[in-house]
Amino acid sequence: MGKHFGELAKIRGIVYYKLSPHEQKPFAGAFTYGAANVLTRTSASILYWLPPIVVGYLIYKGVEEAHHHSKRKDPRDYMDEVDPEA
Repeated sequence: MGKHFGELAKIRGIVYYKLSPHEQKPFAGAFTYGAANVLTRTSASILYWLPPIVVGYLIYKGVEEAHHHSKRKDPRDYMDEVDPEA
């Protein structure tokens, strides 16, 4: 049919203005508004993501400590043995 994707239909009365991606500024306002935006969004959503992270860390820490404690040898089991170097 010889038509490209953008030319499949002709709509009358509507004007489209487009700016080439090569002419846009990709980081326009990133440094002036970016830091304030990050702080605002973080402070607004911190109560949703911080408590699960803290609880998960505390559970992980407790489980690792209990596992390490369960794998230790009891020194009372070896009190009767004689040290050959002594």
